[in-house]
Amino acid sequence: MTRRTEWPDSAADPGAGSGFGEGAGRRSRSRPSDSGSPSSSRAEKGEPRDPVEQARNICLRLLTGTPRTRKQLADALRKREIPDEAAEEVLSRFEDVGLIDDAAFAGAWVESRHHGRGLARRALVRELRTKGVDATVIDEAVGQLDSEQEEATARELVARKLRSTRGLDRDRRLRRLAAMLARKGYGEGMALRVVRRALEEEGEDTEGLDEPF
Repeated sequence: MTRRTEWPDSAADPGAGSGFGEGAGRRSRSRPSDSGSPSSSRAEKGEPRDPVEQARNICLRLLTGTPRTRKQLADALRKREIPDEAAEEVLSRFEDVGLIDDAAFAGAWVESRHHGRGLARRALVRELRTKGVDATVIDEAVGQLDSEQEEATARELVARKLRSTRGLDRDRRLRRLAAMLARKGYGEGMALRVVRRALEEEGEDTEGLDEPF
């Protein structure tokens, strides 16, 4: 069963009462003569000078309404030139209070993308890797899908697509349906089995479709 992230009461202010991020929300002001440096410019715009505070504010904005992985947030902080030490402090604190939870993210991603888009485990693994989720966490998340569930979903995908292939010759139907499953991460063996069964149920002659395509 997919774990769902329960955001704690501290979601609005992870540092409340802990000393972390003390002074958040206060606007720093700089004199125009402070030079034209990026930090001075940010201060003039009301952003805090403290890199920890900057990192905290960036992460809170990015997490508003959209869970993200630790790597996604780390990349965003690096792009904003937040020092590594400050970024690490904020990211670790956010993990401690549950605002960053890669395991919950991965579980929810698998649930959503499999049932919503019909993606197979292979495709889900690729997507989670691009988001920087640890391999062990990915394995646990995709482990909720077994081969039977994958095949059932593949049959549903083919059934929805089958009507649009009527009127084509058998081999073109096979290629089109198999290619659709391949794009969603299904292996060749399962795709062939599922497509052949669907065509047989429509009365197609599937002689010779045992060969890989």
